Amino acid sequence: MAALNLITFADAAGSRAGVLLSGGRVLDLAVAMPPARDMLAVIDGGAAMLAAIRALAANPPANALLALASVALQAPIPKPRRNVFCVGRNYMDHVAEGDRTRGITQSEVPKYPQFFTKAADCVIAPGAKVPTHDGVTKWLDYEVELVAIIGTAGRDIPKEKALEHVFGWTIGNDVTGRDLQRRHGQWFKGKSLDRSCPLGPVIVPADELDAADLAIGLKLNGEQRQSSRTSKMIFDVPEIIHQLSSGFTLLPGDVIMTGTPEGVGYAMQPPQTLKAGDIMELTIEGIGTLTNTVSD
Repeated sequence: MAALNLITFADAAGSRAGVLLSGGRVLDLAVAMPPARDMLAVIDGGAAMLAAIRALAANPPANALLALASVALQAPIPKPRRNVFCVGRNYMDHVAEGDRTRGITQSEVPKYPQFFTKAADCVIAPGAKVPTHDGVTKWLDYEVELVAIIGTAGRDIPKEKALEHVFGWTIGNDVTGRDLQRRHGQWFKGKSLDRSCPLGPVIVPADELDAADLAIGLKLNGEQRQSSRTSKMIFDVPEIIHQLSSGFTLLPGDVIMTGTPEGVGYAMQPPQTLKAGDIMELTIEGIGTLTNTVSD
């Protein structure tokens, strides 16, 4: 049975939650199940709402079906409730490639997750344009990341219970101004350029996908740049949630980007930056492909 692909979409009637079905169809949850009006409402509805949505997706009412071609996909959570939480330097090969650019030949494994945030307003949809920010940064770069969406609030979450707090999984692109990242020391500025956080295209519920060992990769203009597996994370998702929630309450709908593997542009020889017209295709096994183009 195919996984449930939850989406947010928009048309002339506004933005709302839906299910991406086979055959280029969309189940409009605002029609089929009005309480599931948007993705945050779906998340807040918990397991009971997900079960009802699965039943509707298996036998969708005709009056709630739309053609995918007639709507525009949005980020699954178009407006996160607060900043997007991120983990830096979470794949050892990415740590090593970054250290090489600074002349460090012997890399050390980080002892703790390195947390930072991206502004919530940075989030954009699949297919949306990512600006070059020419004149602000000369080193625009890509990062494919597995994204965990929190479903149940919690603080001081034990590692062994962490996955119970995950609602689902999606894909994120942590577009970064590398020169800004280094110039300002703290990473927020280089990571929070306008329209620098594509998310999507779908959320797959956590109970339908084991994200511990998934293929993760990115192609730029058809060229494979990043290719790894989520099992290569230094800190896995349970550890990330455990550490992030220490003394800090995670809320339903919180977005956590879990780090990127090796193959980023600034670490190439010679370094490669994103340019107008570049097409970024990010793929994670079991979730799908998130595609965005860089634009002036």
